[in-house]
Formats: sequence, structure tokens, C-alpha cells
Amino acid sequence: MKFTAFERNLQGTGASRRLRISGKTPGIVYGAGKEPKNIEVDHNALYHAMRKEAFHSSILEMELDGTVEKVLLRDYQKHPFKQIVLHVDFQRVDATTRIHKKVPVHFVGEADAPAVKIDKCIINHVTTELEIECLAEQLPEFLTLDLSKAVKGQSFGVEDLGLASHIKLVTHGRKAPTLATVVEPVEEVIAAPVAAAEPAKGKKGKK
Repeated sequence: MKFTAFERNLQGTGASRRLRISGKTPGIVYGAGKEPKNIEVDHNALYHAMRKEAFHSSILEMELDGTVEKVLLRDYQKHPFKQIVLHVDFQRVDATTRIHKKVPVHFVGEADAPAVKIDKCIINHVTTELEIECLAEQLPEFLTLDLSKAVKGQSFGVEDLGLASHIKLVTHGRKAPTLATVVEPVEEVIAAPVAAAEPAKGKKGKK
């Protein structure tokens, strides 16, 4: 994906506020051995781009001052309740840049799985994104988990992704997560209606 940014000369809270009023979002780009540079981006274009998954998990092309640089979206701040992007951070990358990045997991083939078609099971998506380490230029837009052969009682882990050798999973010392589990359908037990007890007949007392 490609977007256009412009160098931002004015800084400070007041300048950023005026920039947002004019329909721009302040930001910064850094990395790849170059000096950080303050930038501004058209807010509406940025807001709609950020609604796309690829904008968060793939290499972007940023045109700045007539030069196109490869960057990654690294951080952003949104207004607590308004649909406004307040600030955005990008990192420059090159062929030698090694990065940690969270990427989404896409689940495919679920409708064709024997567990779903035959046994009427439900496949629960437990983990929908993973943090990986790789060279920036080798960053996948997403990881794919094939569920087309899922059977009753099965669970899927990272080993079922078939990660390429250049991609390393980052777990921060924790156990590799479960990605999906096959959940058997719950049988509904319908209780038989309980017959209402007849009221006890009262005994007549002696006169």
C-alpha cells in the first residue's frame, strides 16, 4: 500500500491542534539509520487506510518530499470516543532491518472440515494474531491456518501453520498458544413436563 506524507515544520501542542482542525494528522517517521522526521498525513485518507488489515501488518510505501521509502506502522493514538486519529508513528525499514511484528491469523477451509460437515462441531478461533520476528522485507501480510481436515476433538497449534524457516515465533517465554479447537455440539436435554399434583382432599370433621 502506498500513501503520501508531508514534512511538518511546526511542533508543539498548539500546532498539532491546528493541524488536526485543518484535516491533517501529525506523525513521525524514524529508523534505518536516518534522523527522525516530523510528518503530517491527510486524516481522512489515513483513517480509511487504517480500516484495512494490510495497513497494520505489511510493508507500506510512503512518499515524502518526492522520495518513496518503505515503512511500517508502529504506533498510533485515537481519540477516546471520536473517530479521529490523533498521532501516528512509522518506522523506516530496509533489507537489513529485523523486526518484531504482530500479524493476523486467517482461518480457511472450515466449512469443508469433517468435524463441521459430518459431526456438526463448531471450530473455536482461540488466537487470531501472532507476534513474529523476521526481516522486514520477508514480513507476511498474514498467516494461514488450514482447517479443512479438522476432526472432532482436534486442536491446532503453531506447528500446524507450517511457518517458513525465516520466520520465528515470539512468545516472550510463554508456551506457544493454541490457535483453534474443535468443540462438539451440545445436545439439548428436554425435560419431561411434571404433572401438577392434585390438591389433597380435606377430611370432614365430626360435628
